[in-house]
Amino acid sequence: MPSNTPSRRDWLTIAAGLGAGLALPGMARAQAWPSKPIRFVVPFAPGGSSEIVARTTAFELAKALGQSVYVDNKPGGAGNVAMQEVARADDQHTVILGHIGTLAVNPFIFDKLPYDPNKDFKPVSLLAKVPSLYLVRPDLPVNNLKEFIAYAKKNPGKLNYGSAGNGSAGHLAMEYLKMVSDTFILHVPYRGTGPQLTDLLAGRLDAASVGAPAVMQFIKSGKLRCIATGTTSRIPQLPDVPTVAEQGYPGFEMTQWYGLMAPASLPQPAIDKLAAAAASAVKQPAATEKLSADAALAIGGTPAEFAKFIAVEQQRWKAVIARAKIKPD
Repeated sequence: MPSNTPSRRDWLTIAAGLGAGLALPGMARAQAWPSKPIRFVVPFAPGGSSEIVARTTAFELAKALGQSVYVDNKPGGAGNVAMQEVARADDQHTVILGHIGTLAVNPFIFDKLPYDPNKDFKPVSLLAKVPSLYLVRPDLPVNNLKEFIAYAKKNPGKLNYGSAGNGSAGHLAMEYLKMVSDTFILHVPYRGTGPQLTDLLAGRLDAASVGAPAVMQFIKSGKLRCIATGTTSRIPQLPDVPTVAEQGYPGFEMTQWYGLMAPASLPQPAIDKLAAAAASAVKQPAATEKLSADAALAIGGTPAEFAKFIAVEQQRWKAVIARAKIKPD
């Protein structure tokens, strides 16, 4: 006569079923993410390359994820204000536009940060790079980077360069070039790219490094001379201008880059889903066209690739900042 007491095999079967049942809600939540609109924070004021990268990505992400993705500009404190807020966000539907400044520069310029770029965030995908161009006034007797470096060495301290301010991308770019070429060029900080460009165009400055979108028109018209690009390969908009690396400095790279970051509290399944959507978003023809119009290069990539890239950039700028003793304004 069969026993009504469950056997060991029966108990294992029941336990397995219960375990599967308990796992289902969690699996469902992961599959259901996102369950509401996603807030995409940009730690800068509206306008410029950050706005174009963010809005282009947001538009394509919304289509891929089936939820609206809205851009929320939160400027202030060199991006630190927004980074701190998003680091503490626990709604699992807030992400932020990471940047060379907030992820690779601020940790070494500020004595104390209100966030930890490596512990408080998870890299999602490197979205785009904006080329930094090295420029001189057109009447300076140099035609390329090699001639510029030679001229600077023959005239130490006589050349100057402008930037949008201490710790700005242009400041870092020129100090990086000075470090690898062992040259001395006087830094003249301004309060913004506009005033700096005014003096460069007027010939009151000898050189500068500026993001491509702000100066392409002046290069095309001959009002400024581009002697090198900071990218790893030549850019389509200036095919005849060699990179810094091509002109004697292998491994040199200076771009303003933007990537998608999420709070460390966002579960890995959501990170993976978001990463796949983001990498695909910037590669869509419409997105690539919009970014290219702003001289931005669409990248895309995995979280692991972005994490490795950030680590390399942090080491690069840590050395430059220490050598130049750069402090924020």
